[in-house]
Formats: sequence, structure tokens, C-alpha cells
Amino acid sequence: MKSSIHPENYRLVAFKDMSNDDVFITKSTANTKESIDVDGVEYPLIKLEISRTSHPYYTGKAKFVDTAGRIDKFKNKYAKFKK
Repeated sequence: MKSSIHPENYRLVAFKDMSNDDVFITKSTANTKESIDVDGVEYPLIKLEISRTSHPYYTGKAKFVDTAGRIDKFKNKYAKFKK
């Protein structure tokens, strides 16, 4: 393996999903000013809005949109343009 090809700040980083407080650790070069203690070890912390543990596609908890209400609202809005 070639030496000196990885960045100097390539290290273990904790990523925290803020919607469900899930924390996972992986290697990254992302800069951060915050840190978190996980199992007695302090890691740099990156906060996420959504991750694989909270995304509707991966969890199977899709949100259904009220399409009937949206269609009625559209028809009412553009009824004045109807000839």
C-alpha cells in the first residue's frame, strides 16, 4: 500500500442522528468542534438530520399524503379559470 495517500485527519468519528439519537462510528475526515463520549471513548461528533435508522425508505415507515384533500384544494384554487 502506498504511504502518505490518506489525509492527516482521517480518524474515527461519531455520527449522531438527531431525530432518534442513534449514534454510529465510522472513519471520516469531516471537521467538527463538538465531541461525544461513547463507551468511555471520546470521538469528534457530526450531527445528522436523518440517517439510515430514521429515513422512511429504509425503515419502511412511509408517510402517506392526503391526496384527496390536495386534489380538492387544487380544483378550488383553479375553478375560476374554468370556462
